[in-house]
Amino acid sequence: MAHKRIRNGKFYFTVTNKALPNGRAYLTFETEAEGDTYTKKLEALLNAGKIPIEFAAKKNAIVTIADAIDQYIDAVDVPDSDQSLLAILRKRDGTRLISRLDYDWADNFVLAMKQSNLSPSTIRHHVGALARCFDWIKRRGDTLLVTNPLRELPKRYASGHKEEVERDRRLSVNEEVETKRIILGGKPANKQRGFEFDRPQEFLMLFIIAIESGMRLSEIYTLEKSQIDFKADTIFLDKTKNGDKRQVPMTSILHAALTDYVATLDAENLFSFEGSRKQISARISQTFGRIFEAAECGEFTFHGLRHEATCRFYERTKLSDVEIAKILGWRSLRMALRYANLRGSDLAGKLW
Repeated sequence: MAHKRIRNGKFYFTVTNKALPNGRAYLTFETEAEGDTYTKKLEALLNAGKIPIEFAAKKNAIVTIADAIDQYIDAVDVPDSDQSLLAILRKRDGTRLISRLDYDWADNFVLAMKQSNLSPSTIRHHVGALARCFDWIKRRGDTLLVTNPLRELPKRYASGHKEEVERDRRLSVNEEVETKRIILGGKPANKQRGFEFDRPQEFLMLFIIAIESGMRLSEIYTLEKSQIDFKADTIFLDKTKNGDKRQVPMTSILHAALTDYVATLDAENLFSFEGSRKQISARISQTFGRIFEAAECGEFTFHGLRHEATCRFYERTKLSDVEIAKILGWRSLRMALRYANLRGSDLAGKLW
């Protein structure tokens, strides 16, 4: 019986049989019915001692970092946070040969991230995600990776580079405008055609709510009409990450956008995404990753919009740290040091 699971709208099947090279095959299908039919036929052939030619020639060999990441994600239920990081690492270091990975490579791998001005915590997240991938392929026992070089790094390997008390990446006005244009089907500068979303207005509304309110992704896509009080200019959140209920004030921009958007809805839910929260979060995050890349925003992420909203609260309002903490759902004012990264030019404008 094949093992199957769904991720990002596609169905992944793992067929285990001694007749297969490396004892298993990884398959991807657009529909569950298609996968069930194919794997049933495949298992019948394998049980009869017959190996289809496409599998006889396929070794599932792990030669590069890209191979390792691809097969790791196919075989293991990798957390969404790790998947996002591994996608970045695959693009950046995917062609490197597994046989060339040693301590010197690991040391240079960390050094390159430091030189890219990544914070120590971000470096640790990247190293941790790839280290867990390498642990898995090492346990397989059929690769040239004898030891995991990332596990040989010394303690505090990510320190000594940058303070963790603030985040630096901001979304410029031009990037914001370009992102909205891309969402609505505009042609990216580096592509032949624009994205074709089934519901572009939903993605645009996700973007506007995030950058205007600082709400978390899961707090946004689960919103219902009953949570919005247009007279009081607030959004009521009863289910949040830390379990506390809170009210989020609406800016004039968000109030106007939501008024127009809600008027077009027949259902109670503001968004029509289907699946588990984990699946929806992953799908939206990955889509926005593509959108930001097309808008030439680099490795900006959807969560970065929460940081951008926070900075705008500090720059454009006279709200206190306590008031901003209540809006964003912070339990500690220490978060203010982490997020309140004001543009130097804005501060300079306030000097005599």
